Amino acid sequence: MSAATLPGPVRHGDRVALVAPSSAISEERLAEALDLLATWDLEPVLGAHVRDTHPRAGTYLAGTDADRAADLMQAWTDDSVTAVLCLCGGYGAVRILDHLDVQRLRPARPKLLVGSSDITGLHEFWERELGVPTLFAPMLGTHDLMSDPGNITALHRSLFTAVENRTLQAPGAEAIVEGQAAGTLTGGNLSLLAMTTGSHTSGSRAAGKIVLLEDVEEKTYRIDGFLVSLLRSGYFDGAVGIALGTWHECGPLPEIRALAEELLAPLGIPLIWGLPFGHGPSVDTVPLGVPARIIADAGRPRIDLLR
Repeated sequence: MSAATLPGPVRHGDRVALVAPSSAISEERLAEALDLLATWDLEPVLGAHVRDTHPRAGTYLAGTDADRAADLMQAWTDDSVTAVLCLCGGYGAVRILDHLDVQRLRPARPKLLVGSSDITGLHEFWERELGVPTLFAPMLGTHDLMSDPGNITALHRSLFTAVENRTLQAPGAEAIVEGQAAGTLTGGNLSLLAMTTGSHTSGSRAAGKIVLLEDVEEKTYRIDGFLVSLLRSGYFDGAVGIALGTWHECGPLPEIRALAEELLAPLGIPLIWGLPFGHGPSVDTVPLGVPARIIADAGRPRIDLLR
């Protein structure tokens, strides 16, 4: 599927939906999120089950799978809202994929779907089933966003302004494999990409695409396993480039970089280490499903958004 135009941007006074497709959000975090949206002059529309917890699993799931999926579908098909903001990651998005009704979702007016981490499973679903670009961004119910003014600024900019012709770069970024290529941005959280491998029946998930990879709180051997799983599944077949983001509280970082070079450099496609997307402070908000160019050179390794 060819790259499409990112929906949005939102405008002051717009209604935005808040949903919890994964783990539960605390009342304190929810109150902080609502306060922030008020300063942005946005009207929040809370999902019916946004305060739920799972009857068996507790807070690691924000309510039952069916209820979390229902909130997400209601938000997406509500044409009075201009963005659907996922509050938390954690775990749970993969459990609602089979509850999502594609025939109900497809006719809805495209809008911004915003989230990261566990929400990677939904980004993939939206790319594959709906062909609608999404925003990989720190979430309102997370410490990553609420504790870092830079992350708040990046999210605000991406919600309220067009992201075309922007560049994703960082002073310490390195080109592990040099080269340039154009393709559609895809990917996200490494462990989630490995987790959803079994939900794809055929074909490469990254053919013609630039893959973004990041993770949080994972030991090197687990990152090794996730990468090997994706390689053995054929995930990277036909990919045109790979960019590695933050590995917040993973590591040690030199081990992860060496591992990436060992396992990914043999693919022979442009490979960049150290771009600012993922978890932690000072990360950018990145659109997925849009055209871009990866430029892996010794001078200024980066990704340029093409429109």
